[in-house]
Order: sequence, then C-alpha cells, then structure tokens
Amino acid sequence: MRYATVVISPEGGGLQPADQALASESTVTRDAIHQINLLSDGSCVSLYSVRGDLQLVGEILKSQEDVIAHDVSGDHEGLAYIHFDPTETVRRLLSITQDNEIVLKTPIDCLESGGVRVTLVGDDGTIQRVVDSIPDSLTLSLEGIGDYHPDSEQLFSVLTERQQEILGAAVEMGYYEVPRNATHEDIASEVGVSAGTVGEHLRKVEGKVLSTLVR
Repeated sequence: MRYATVVISPEGGGLQPADQALASESTVTRDAIHQINLLSDGSCVSLYSVRGDLQLVGEILKSQEDVIAHDVSGDHEGLAYIHFDPTETVRRLLSITQDNEIVLKTPIDCLESGGVRVTLVGDDGTIQRVVDSIPDSLTLSLEGIGDYHPDSEQLFSVLTERQQEILGAAVEMGYYEVPRNATHEDIASEVGVSAGTVGEHLRKVEGKVLSTLVR
C-alpha cells in the first residue's frame, strides 16, 4: 500500500467562498477538515476544526450564499458543521475520490494560504490517476510519497495542524531532551505564538498522545 501527500492550492485563497472567507479572517484559524461528503442531491457536508473567534465563524458562515446550513460549537476551539453547495472544482475533486479506489486520509490539514494538505492512500497507479485528474485550475505540489504505515502515523494524526507544528518545533529544539534545551518562550519565538499558547498546546498534545496509548 502506498501514499502520496499533496498540497492543493486554489486561486483566491479558498476552495469554496465560505472557506475563502474563513481563511482570510485573521482572528479565525481553520485547523483541519475531519469529514467531507458529496451528497446525492449534489450538495456537500463538512466538519471543520476551527479556533479563534468562533462567534465570528458563525457570522461568516451565515453570510455566505454557498452555505445552506451550519452549526458551530465550542469556545476558543471547536467544530464547524457546514452544509453547502460546492463549487464545480470541489465537486470534481470529491467525484475523483469517489470514482477511484482511493482512500482520502482524514483529517485534512487546512493551510493559512487557503489551501489544503491531503494524503491519498492506494496503489501507485490509482494515486497517479487521481493526481492527474485534479483540475488544472488548482496548483498541486507533492510533499511526500512512499509505503503507507498507518501505525507509525496514528499518534501524529490525532493532532491539529497547529499542535503538530508546535510539537515538531519542541522536538527539534530539544524541549523533550534531558536536560531540556528549550523553553516555552524559545518555542513561542520559533512558531510565532505566545509562551502560554505553547504550554497550552503541549499539554493538549501530551494528553491526546497518552490517551491514545492507553486505549
């Protein structure tokens, strides 16, 4: 079994008008898409993890013409359920995965630029066919390809993109070495957040990893 991780970058900063509106709002961060489905009536439903001003997330979604219905839950971090009319590009992307023997690995990372990082799992031929079918209007860049080992990715995949970024910086800078070679302040300077935010995310990372290990 093989995998390919690609970054899909749309023109204008979002695959959907609602997605673009969220991506362009500085007080809101789209962390990941946990699920996205194309329904039989041609509409789509998706479940995002979001953080920041979640009240504003609801206001933005309410104002978008492509959004049929939505629900936002949580305080500073939470989930956004969105039922929407997909653009032709999004419909084609979802149809490609439905029409081929491919697994779309979730969660899908949302990038600050408005694009997404997607991992496709299947055989080499099918992955190549899917990649070749992606609309020319999208910019595609390959980040990784190789044999797929789900056990080695299980722990990392339960983390949000921001948590992965902070954890990666912490490991690289020696935060988990004995004695420690980095502080929360050092990591905060590296990733561009406050030291308190680093501490909060690392506690959540450690909690998620430990809870996964003891299941």
